[in-house]
Amino acid sequence: MSARAGLWVLSLLLCGPPRWTQSREEAREAEHRPPPSPSVSSQPHLIFILADDQGFGDVGYHGSEIRTPTLDRLAAEGVKLENYYVQPICTPSRSQFITGKYQIHTGLQHSVIRPSQPSCLPLDSATLPQKLKELGYSTHMVGKWHLGFYRRECLPTSRGFDTFFGSLLGSGDYYTHYKCDGPGVCGYDLYEGDRAAWGHDGGVYSTHMYTQRVQQLLASQDPRKPLFLYLAYQAVHSPLQAPSRYLERYRSMANVNRRRYAAMLSCLDEAVRNVTLALKAHGFYNNSILIYSSDNGGQPAAGGNNWPLRGSKGTYWEGGIRAVGFVHSPLLKNRGTVCKELVHITDWYPTLVALAEGQIDEDGHLDGYDVWETLSEGLRSPREDILHNIDPIYTRARHGSWAAGYGIWDTAVQSAIRVRHWKLLTGNPGYGDWVPPQAFSNLGPDRWHNERVTLSTGKSVWLFNITADPYERVDLSSRYPGVVRQLLRRLSRFNRTAVPVWYPPGDPRSNPQLNGGVWGPWYKEEGKRKKPRKHEAQGKQKKRKSKSRPQDAGAGPQCGRGAPRG
Repeated sequence: MSARAGLWVLSLLLCGPPRWTQSREEAREAEHRPPPSPSVSSQPHLIFILADDQGFGDVGYHGSEIRTPTLDRLAAEGVKLENYYVQPICTPSRSQFITGKYQIHTGLQHSVIRPSQPSCLPLDSATLPQKLKELGYSTHMVGKWHLGFYRRECLPTSRGFDTFFGSLLGSGDYYTHYKCDGPGVCGYDLYEGDRAAWGHDGGVYSTHMYTQRVQQLLASQDPRKPLFLYLAYQAVHSPLQAPSRYLERYRSMANVNRRRYAAMLSCLDEAVRNVTLALKAHGFYNNSILIYSSDNGGQPAAGGNNWPLRGSKGTYWEGGIRAVGFVHSPLLKNRGTVCKELVHITDWYPTLVALAEGQIDEDGHLDGYDVWETLSEGLRSPREDILHNIDPIYTRARHGSWAAGYGIWDTAVQSAIRVRHWKLLTGNPGYGDWVPPQAFSNLGPDRWHNERVTLSTGKSVWLFNITADPYERVDLSSRYPGVVRQLLRRLSRFNRTAVPVWYPPGDPRSNPQLNGGVWGPWYKEEGKRKKPRKHEAQGKQKKRKSKSRPQDAGAGPQCGRGAPRG
């Protein structure tokens, strides 16, 4: 014992005491260790965190230079999803998550829901929170909705959520929470329940604001009652804004957009850490399942990176639809694993309902599958195909025709489908370059050292073996015409089940200036029209006009404007 004590003293003399920052960190972690959970419910707490526009290459465990220690650790301790697909833009991914249905079955096949459109998630579609409420869950949403709001029946609290705190639109200022959709068409976009949450426009960054709300929410809930939390962060969608303390970490990045994007992602990573600590501190963690997902691929022009995948947000190449995703939970049977089975964002609906001890109605006609045994035990996925989409009103491909589709399919129509290893694209799948991370420079996209691909070569059909060629470099459509025909027939069968596209023109009555300065429901049934409600802080809009953050402002496409162009 004396010899051991002597060695300990000697080590202190030579090396000094342990670093204070490390012990402080350990103390903080210990402070948030989960207390014993009294009479835990057999139904797990379900937490779904959705990032916005995070690129496939923008996470540490995919080799990113952006530091994401929390995401890396949670994924390493859980199950990494490395064959996981979402949709190429915002509204479609969110609608498919919350309904378990493909876009062709909700009428949302085309683009996103714009602020002025009288459109929303179909009111006859049963939502995931509605189903979980029936099973005894308290249901809460924090963050970005982007599923329409022209009628009050479209709002989150009318679609199954007990509480909602967040934005209704696809993007907006991270600090003031104002959004302009054109000259003179500007308004406040932050809601508490079904009312504008005035008073939160004092400069609190949205990632911090949403995290604080989640911490307050968890502190107020009983961990013995099952909880569903849908946390849809605004980050890392444009505008590219980040607090200065996160920007400092990336001073060496020459490209301003990439630097701001990196800072936003670091802030998001820290936010996820704080949410995880809150789950532990308030007794939820031991009986929780946390799912993390991006809603679509990154946009290189706005700082994102999907390398080595092809394409970007708004396209049906892998870079637009293959997402960062993982599951973290003490309830997983096999932790620290990688899942390479096919998983799609529609699968979360039936998977979470099954975990909540519910049943899926046969007449629900879901497109998702229960994949929990695939994730937890490593079993084969029940999913063999994914309809990425069929968009009949998107700009038709110049060289597409029924003849090119063997009389089975009009290849001028934008569509994409995956069947086992095979992926088929028709029409115009969108911007198809490979953009390596070293390509980012302040000189703009015309000077990127990327591999440019022109689509004006008479092609309207592409076939890839994604398992063998995940980067979509070798088109096999001419080598395997039989496979092309099989997938075209599968597309045709899906198309026979499609409902008409609902993409109405904008309604001038949506202008916030006609609705008390706030984005919100404007549609009134004929004969039931009322005067717009005056909000307590209506005058704030004038004051906000003078506020700006030029040092944080960044450029980038609005949600959905990154869609492929003909």
